[in-house]
Amino acid sequence: MIRCYITDRRTLAGSLLDTIARNLAAGIEWIQIREKDLSARALFELVEAAGKLPNPHGSKILVNSRVDVALAAGADGAHLPSGSPPARVWRHPPFLIGVSCHSVDDVRNAEKDGADYALFGPVFPPLSKSTGLDPRGLDGLARAAAAVTIPVLALGGVTRENSDLCMSAGAAGIAGITMFQELVKSNS
Repeated sequence: MIRCYITDRRTLAGSLLDTIARNLAAGIEWIQIREKDLSARALFELVEAAGKLPNPHGSKILVNSRVDVALAAGADGAHLPSGSPPARVWRHPPFLIGVSCHSVDDVRNAEKDGADYALFGPVFPPLSKSTGLDPRGLDGLARAAAAVTIPVLALGGVTRENSDLCMSAGAAGIAGITMFQELVKSNS
């Protein structure tokens, strides 16, 4: 199972780098740095600092939206919002490229366009933000996962209690903000 922590420093009581470090120590496979309001320089410095943290499990550091910053800071990949240029435009192996998807067609297009993975959702009502999208449900997740060969990760309202349901529906993993920020709070 792939676990993907999506950062949101605005909802943290403590340090984002400390939270990233605790998730790295816990073996969370992917850390997606999603700090959209930061300038390119500040985001670069954050990604570079995250890349220097102890990483005993070889977790991947991904950057949301800013492929230029991801490449410049030496990140392992980038995550593109839906409607972005095709993943193949950014192809730079072994650089991971993921895409946000909200329908089976989105997931198919992401695979066709060269994405390495898709975040699909919201599966359930999101816990950390409003998306304006209706939940796709476990049936929608199952259809999306069955439609492609790339890993599809469940996003939106995923908790420890329902993550097994997502995996049973065919997800290759889970992604989220709240669950992973709470994980490190409970382990602190």
